[in-house]
Amino acid sequence: MELITSRRNPLVARLRALHQAKGRREQGLLLLEGTHLLQEVVRLGLKPDRLLVTSAWIERHPALAASCPAPLQPVGDEVLAAVATTDTPDGVVLTLPISALPGAAGQGSWVLALDQLQDPGNLGTLLRTALAAGVEELWLGGGADPWQPKVLRASAGAALALPTRRDPDRAGLQLQIERARQAGHQVVASLVDGSRSIPYWDLDWTLPTVLLLGNEGAGLHPELAALATHCVTIPHSAAVESLNVAVAAAPLLLERWRQQQRSAQGA
Repeated sequence: MELITSRRNPLVARLRALHQAKGRREQGLLLLEGTHLLQEVVRLGLKPDRLLVTSAWIERHPALAASCPAPLQPVGDEVLAAVATTDTPDGVVLTLPISALPGAAGQGSWVLALDQLQDPGNLGTLLRTALAAGVEELWLGGGADPWQPKVLRASAGAALALPTRRDPDRAGLQLQIERARQAGHQVVASLVDGSRSIPYWDLDWTLPTVLLLGNEGAGLHPELAALATHCVTIPHSAAVESLNVAVAAAPLLLERWRQQQRSAQGA
């Protein structure tokens, strides 16, 4: 393909529109940046819509360039910088159809449900931890867009692999949780108030479970907390009132994995 060197090329404007949720909805595409995310796309067998690369990137990654599942569009450094959201892009950006990503069918036995989580960094970190813990589905009730570039980078590609359902508001998430509870899932809420909760390690996490976490500032909405069949807490020093939601999620998510491994070893 012909080298694109002008920032006025129409393609630049189309891809810059993917920085915003409106542009992603209208084009049905995600914008992914960096070699690592491209490697994840290749590993997962996903097919990009477009691949923009600089000549320097091709020289550094000849094997990856040769194995890319879409034609490479050469661009100048200034063009790539105009398309990317990062200050120092590493030489490759790509677009991926949103329809290529796995959707959540609402039938997973191990689900992470997030109520109005706002910080993209927290969401991306949670996605990465959830995938490491074997979470089968992610349910979102509003909050940060999981397809924005910052979330995709913070998740280190986990957002591309984790089946996700995003409702525009809390009501949709509440309905989904109610259905899961009726189907026999335990709904576990993490609360700061230890008087209403048990230490998280005392719960049997190997049962079909929905782990419900709330907003960074306001915490879990009372209507959602009322759906919980179990409340757990993470005992910690009184020197701090509460933990960051992404930090608090890690021991909760990985406790199921630990219990499963212990059970398998005992068997």
